[in-house]
Amino acid sequence: MDLAYVCEWEKRPKSTHRPSIPLVCSWSCRNLVAFTTDLKNQDDGDPDASHVIHIMDTEHPWDVYSISSGHAEVISCLEWDQSGSRLLSADGDGHIKCWSMAEHAVNSWESLLSSSVEGDPVVALSWLHNGVKLALHVEMSGSTNFGEKFSRVKFSPSLSLFGGKPMEGWLAVTAGGLVSVSLLKPGGALLTASESLCRLRGRVALADIAFTGGGNIVVAAADGGASSPVQFYKVVVSVVSEKCRIDTELLPSLFLRCTTDPLRRDKYPAVTHLKFLTRENSEQVSRRLRRRRPPSGGNVLGFGPRALTPRRLPLQVLLCASNQSGSIVECWSLRKEGLPVNNIFQHRSPVVGEKQPTILKWRILTTTGDLERVSAVALPKLPISISNTDLKVASDTKFCPGLGLALAFHDGTIQILHRLSLHTMGVFYGSAAAPSGQRPGEESAVKRQRTTGGAAHGLHFKALQFSWTSLALAGVDNHGKLHMLRVSPSMGQVLEMNTTLRHLLFLLEYCMVTGYDWWDVLLHVQPGMVHNLVDKLHEEYMRQNQALQQVLATRIVAVKASLCKLSTATAARACDFHAKLLLIAVSSTLKSLLRPHVLNTPDKSPGERLSEICAKNADSDIDKVMINLKTEEFVLDGPPLQSLQQLIQWVGDFVLYLLANLPNQSSTARPGSGFMRDGASLGMLREMLVMIRIWGLFKPGCLPTFTATSDSQDSLQLLFRLLTKLWLCCREDAPPQEPDESLIDECCLLPSQLLVPALDWLPVNDGVIVKLQGKQPVRLRFGKSASLDLVGRSAGSQRTDNLRCVHMGVCPTEDSKACTRCGCVTMLRSPNKSNAMKQWEQRWIKNCLCGGLWRLVPPTLA
Repeated sequence: MDLAYVCEWEKRPKSTHRPSIPLVCSWSCRNLVAFTTDLKNQDDGDPDASHVIHIMDTEHPWDVYSISSGHAEVISCLEWDQSGSRLLSADGDGHIKCWSMAEHAVNSWESLLSSSVEGDPVVALSWLHNGVKLALHVEMSGSTNFGEKFSRVKFSPSLSLFGGKPMEGWLAVTAGGLVSVSLLKPGGALLTASESLCRLRGRVALADIAFTGGGNIVVAAADGGASSPVQFYKVVVSVVSEKCRIDTELLPSLFLRCTTDPLRRDKYPAVTHLKFLTRENSEQVSRRLRRRRPPSGGNVLGFGPRALTPRRLPLQVLLCASNQSGSIVECWSLRKEGLPVNNIFQHRSPVVGEKQPTILKWRILTTTGDLERVSAVALPKLPISISNTDLKVASDTKFCPGLGLALAFHDGTIQILHRLSLHTMGVFYGSAAAPSGQRPGEESAVKRQRTTGGAAHGLHFKALQFSWTSLALAGVDNHGKLHMLRVSPSMGQVLEMNTTLRHLLFLLEYCMVTGYDWWDVLLHVQPGMVHNLVDKLHEEYMRQNQALQQVLATRIVAVKASLCKLSTATAARACDFHAKLLLIAVSSTLKSLLRPHVLNTPDKSPGERLSEICAKNADSDIDKVMINLKTEEFVLDGPPLQSLQQLIQWVGDFVLYLLANLPNQSSTARPGSGFMRDGASLGMLREMLVMIRIWGLFKPGCLPTFTATSDSQDSLQLLFRLLTKLWLCCREDAPPQEPDESLIDECCLLPSQLLVPALDWLPVNDGVIVKLQGKQPVRLRFGKSASLDLVGRSAGSQRTDNLRCVHMGVCPTEDSKACTRCGCVTMLRSPNKSNAMKQWEQRWIKNCLCGGLWRLVPPTLA
């Protein structure tokens, strides 16, 4: 492990951010990090501090959005939903708020929903499960089939609507022993209910929530005393007669092993951390834990048959007991065991089909020795399969993501422990001393660090969170600073380059399949790896079936663009991939405007017939290709065509730029070189030129404008002829050929016939990832933009709206938004009033072309 960057608060004379107690942190699958602080303003006479939630994306950590949460008491829980776009916050007074993006921007949030358990502090909080669960099989990491690497696990949602659609909502556990459920009805209203965990309510100091494959919920609760039992409850949620119903059932409890050890009985009096090792457990807790059938006659929304899931992963819980100077960690597992039968009954002849009775029993898996006092715990989110075969392959290949949990200690160190054996896998020593990482087993160095390291400076982490691929670890210390740590896939063990590439490729494929953001994977990509990773990723993608290729078509281009930005040698390829994303989007939009002339048409749409005809007809005369098309399908009103003129103009300029640079194709450092061998993209451009030609007959104002040296020059015909010759050299159904000399000569003459435009190829790369290639950590400040130091463009250059393909001027005055992933900039408010252009803009209202999230940027930075 090593430190990537540190972000701290700027010191202000009259207001200070200080860590809240308790300090909570949460990391979403879209690489958004939320954490809390208390803001103390000296100008206000109020001695109480306001409780603030901070949300940042990891690529732009300085651009933090601070929410004045409105919570009267300290915030005790933060929880992201499965999509990473909504956040729950709960406080010590029982109030729960749901935050969502305002204007779909990561630095603008608002709360529209809330619930409360008045006066009862919330100690655990979770969204209801949506029934979607994948498993990563390390054993199959070398397979060519994504379906074998990432399998869908049979998992039922916590609550289902009619038809099996999962119902959204959240569940909270309070300090008074209540479980509260809030369900989000399809109309937007909240349906809430509360129920006691058991008949005899008691104090709950620590709690956690897990889900089973059968759709049930398991709650673990402890009162904070090590001598008291840790209780477990099964919770079933249903909707009967438009009312929420909660059924609870007591499960076996456990006592900590250290309390039964005569040497440690009174050494660790308090339980300080209680966590399920994984929140998704494929194994049923018990056969009798099936969902209860509500009484007949009710309107049931949550009822449905629950198939038993084969035994895969039992419930496992991590417990940490502490005193003032040390801690001990224990790992327990809930298993089914045969019930012992008295000798009198053992010789009785069994009934046919009768099985031995079983009970659920907690068994300790492993425990640590005496440790430094634990200040924070982080559990992995990567759903790696832990079958014996997968664990063996992971051990042989040194693949560690998803297998380690992180413990932060009061001496400033962080240790990664194996989630099953609790053996040390890696150590981070903080900023105070010695090396940035340590190999497992060097205990003497660990002991020296405890006495001379971070403890001398009082620096330790109060909250830890793993990223969703377990390759990054975010920690907030007791001074309010946020530390971003790289967690090596091999935990610092030396690997061959091919093995390292295989590990990174495996996780990039996982992000592609799930749609999760891959920023944390890029932390480990060195510039020398980029070319091999892009090529291997393309090879694996081409081995998938056509249906899956179509689903992942834009995601893989976005991943390639992100990779190529990391190296100056592949910057031109990054330009090509960004242009390809826009090309795919424009092509699908223009084809969607085509309508069949009669309703009883064949199975193929007009766009599909256009692609088929253009692929078969290799004629270089655009008018001859048009003869084979039904022009009735291209008839559109004038306003839609006129409003899309800037996209049509971009297509024309792009074709002209590619052809004019064909003589320089040997230079791979020039943008556009990647298209010279891309038959699919060139074929897409041919199809759009044909559509534009036909539309120009109906509405000449929609045609692209070219500055020609001759008034009689048919520019569109010339470009189509040259583009067809280039396409014939690299079409997919024929062996590739080199462009002939006559084509290159004609392309050399293009700049003397038409004015070649200067295209704005690559959005401004103002993120922090390109600055993290070195070993030294980057120092940043919240609220102080670092983008001005990273932008590599002159101050007087034109700013471009990358989605609308229009110039915004040198100093734009319009409010804009930028992509957190690729830096693509577009105006926040639409200047267009036509429906066709509004439909184009609505496609990108939530996400960029590359799938990244939007963030609001000031006009001066647009």
